[in-house]
Amino acid sequence: MWMHTGQKRPRFALEPAAGQESVWDYPRPPAIVPDARLVEVMAGGQLIASSRQTVRVCETASPPTFYIPPGEVDWSLLMSVSRHSFCEWKGTASYWALADNPGRQAIAWSYKEPLDAFSEFQSFLSCYPGRVACFVDGERVIAQPGGFYGGWITSEIVGPFKGEPGTGDW
Repeated sequence: MWMHTGQKRPRFALEPAAGQESVWDYPRPPAIVPDARLVEVMAGGQLIASSRQTVRVCETASPPTFYIPPGEVDWSLLMSVSRHSFCEWKGTASYWALADNPGRQAIAWSYKEPLDAFSEFQSFLSCYPGRVACFVDGERVIAQPGGFYGGWITSEIVGPFKGEPGTGDW
């Protein structure tokens, strides 16, 4: 059973410096945090999304995940894929691939009908920073380790992060 809820940082967690955040201080269930920094997502030189009205989902042990309002996404560059997953907090996710990608690897996801606690970001899009270029105020985002997770690591975030080698016992 998961015992970390953001109430007490474990001994193995890195100590954040001034201006940094520890993912071990994030709550469980996750918090929705509005963010006014410029968030951009690009693939093959094309701008998929750009917004200063994003929300971050901050959950214990994971880097934040940025979600972009649907009106600030160029949906013509994306196509729905037949993959779905379920999150106990947000509900059923739908996945998106680049429209010009013959392999149809999912690069993003959204929640068409999120659970009540996350209803404010219905149809907002989040992207895998390991599959497309994601930026926060010009800083290139590093992908969260592990193929499943979609956290956005920037210089202000410290871990260790869920998904890194040896984290299976958390």
